[in-house]
Amino acid sequence: MRTGVIAKKVGMTRLFQDDGRHVPVTVLALEGNQVISRREMDKDGYVAVQLGAGVAKAKNVAKPQREHFAKAQVEPKAQVVEFRVAEDALLDVGAEIAADHFITGQLVDVTGQTQGKGFAGAMKRWGFGGMRATHGVSISHRAHGSTGNRQDPGRVFKNKKMAGHMGDRQRTQQNLEIVGTDVERGLLFVKGSVPGSKGAWLLVKDAVKVARPADAPYPASIKSAANNNAEAPADTPAEDVAAPEATEGQEG
Repeated sequence: MRTGVIAKKVGMTRLFQDDGRHVPVTVLALEGNQVISRREMDKDGYVAVQLGAGVAKAKNVAKPQREHFAKAQVEPKAQVVEFRVAEDALLDVGAEIAADHFITGQLVDVTGQTQGKGFAGAMKRWGFGGMRATHGVSISHRAHGSTGNRQDPGRVFKNKKMAGHMGDRQRTQQNLEIVGTDVERGLLFVKGSVPGSKGAWLLVKDAVKVARPADAPYPASIKSAANNNAEAPADTPAEDVAAPEATEGQEG
């Protein structure tokens, strides 16, 4: 089991496939997912990785948190989340996770806080059909009906579906497909919609109901390693071009 990431919801758009089909996607931005701390079994009793994302002003961060970030030698983060991982999936403090931590076609679970809708009636909140429009029904067409019994039990049962506050709850959308990634800009393109409004923070993890792809980076895709690999091909042609010039000079 490897770590998840903290992402910010940018908005929705669509991507065109090679065959001309377009896929609606939600754009998620990874804003500096860095390892702040690690939890080990012999010291803490469990194994986890603590990640931080975003940027927070130092004046808005409490002193204990500022020193926690200073110990890890990272700038203050707007969001801090722990992810349970396997012992062989622990990451070094200060490591930054890249967007290719997830691969195209992989299924993920996205957790976020749904949009708040305020006070809503039973029909909108729970999808009730309402009462009849005619035949004796008056001024109660959108009512939810009976709320309970009489003397026995003489109360309304808990979790009764009634009118009330709608939305603003933590929800997890499971088995969403990763349509594509952009490592340079740190973007994930997830098929369909995800909980939360624009600018909301989300947690993206490997799907728990589907096996992780074998070619997914394990324990994680570190951004520094990705940058080094990207620079290596650019250096190789330069050396190849310089070598013939030196040879011609020696022959002349």
